[in-house]
Amino acid sequence: MATPTATTANRPTAPAVANAAEGRLIDPRGQRFGAGLSVVVLALGFALSATIVLPALMLALGASALFGTRYSVLGRPWPYVRAALRIAPPTELEHEYPPRFAQALGAIGFAVATVLVIVGLSPLAWIVAAAVAVLQTLLAVTGYCVGCRLYFMKWWVPSQFRRIARRTTQEPGQPLIPAR
Repeated sequence: MATPTATTANRPTAPAVANAAEGRLIDPRGQRFGAGLSVVVLALGFALSATIVLPALMLALGASALFGTRYSVLGRPWPYVRAALRIAPPTELEHEYPPRFAQALGAIGFAVATVLVIVGLSPLAWIVAAAVAVLQTLLAVTGYCVGCRLYFMKWWVPSQFRRIARRTTQEPGQPLIPAR
């Protein structure tokens, strides 16, 4: 059996992430599955005019971005789907920080859409949500993560995100609020 490596197609290797020893290496197919599931939920919400899906998706992506991908409600079913369909374990892994950054960007998009709904601009809210859905569809179908690419660009925001992610990553059994 081959040992999973830290490289992925269309993505830099995990050591390219500063302090790659921090965080976890994850199955990128779980992120693709979560993105596809998010698009399905959003499409159902649009078809049913259920704007409640916008803050729900914002919270789902935000929690995963803030606390770690193991808390991704949208990606959580992937291991069960993989087992049920007898899909082989991943041959390539990726560091979780770039997908978490992309999820943070998606959460911001859904937050903007939620605010637009609150102020009575639902059609504009659905347009903003559709922009996020287009990027999630691209990830789900091709594996190309625009948010991940933005993470690897040399600019201030990803380094700040990495600092926040280090502080907020929740390990199993760790309390959400550390005791002082």
